Amino acid sequence: MKFGIHNSSWLFGPDPAEIFDSVKKKALWAENNGFTWFSVMDHVIQIPIVGAPDEPFMESWTVLSALAAVTSKIRLATLVTSVAYRNPAHMAKMAATVDLISRGRLTFGFGAGWFEEEYRQYGWEFPEKPATRIRQMEEAVRLILAMWKEPRTTFHGRYFQAENAILEPKPLQKPRPPLMIAGGGEQMTLRTVARLADACNVAGPPDAVRHKYAVLKQHCESQGRNYDEIERTNIISFLIARSEQELEAKKRALNIGALPIFGGTVSQATDLIGAYHDAGVQLLISSAARNDPETHALLASDIMPHFKGNPS
Repeated sequence: MKFGIHNSSWLFGPDPAEIFDSVKKKALWAENNGFTWFSVMDHVIQIPIVGAPDEPFMESWTVLSALAAVTSKIRLATLVTSVAYRNPAHMAKMAATVDLISRGRLTFGFGAGWFEEEYRQYGWEFPEKPATRIRQMEEAVRLILAMWKEPRTTFHGRYFQAENAILEPKPLQKPRPPLMIAGGGEQMTLRTVARLADACNVAGPPDAVRHKYAVLKQHCESQGRNYDEIERTNIISFLIARSEQELEAKKRALNIGALPIFGGTVSQATDLIGAYHDAGVQLLISSAARNDPETHALLASDIMPHFKGNPS
């Protein structure tokens, strides 16, 4: 089982000028402490399950390109980019550039989008039907993959167009950067994963994750796809302490309130991660509530060693 860190909060201190230095320090710490993945959210305002909408929030692909230049071995990603926020042909160019800057460490995270308030604030059209957004996502993926492969790309889709478009240089990874599609929709999203993706990302308790993987496997069988070619990942927000007393004190200090996180001791978190491992998770991506540094420190020192060498 592998482990990653997801940066969902940009609250690092009172000075916004220090935000990038803080996230750079976090990414470098991650790659030097056994983590294989570092991702950021592709939003422009904070989402309700993490914090307040007026919290500081950095633009994902700008930050990712900077992290690509200062890290050396950890895999980098957005978790995940919404189809609506950038023209997909331009997005293909941006992703290829980050892959080159990182010398082949980009995982291209992509999704159908969901945060309607964000769309409204920034003037993006928000299709009400999830099925429409998923069809847009799949069409955009096909255009992006073509741009990464073909000398010139002409694409006439229902939602997106490109005309004899050049993308040079191509991404460094061959045949292309891995594509991760996030979401657990059983009828459409997981079917798109089976058709096109190299990795999936789902959330939820272990039994729910196990079920989603079973549905994905069924879609793979119907599409003639090898299920084992798709990396199975999960994302979860943690708050970890050594004792119940320390955990409760931390919750009060960080004003956790009703945020949907897993709060537990080291032993409780170890048991939970074991359940995810048994459900089939190969890469567990963790965010720390309110950027609590002890949570990831305990994960690295006390929990991850239990899973070294465990087959996934």
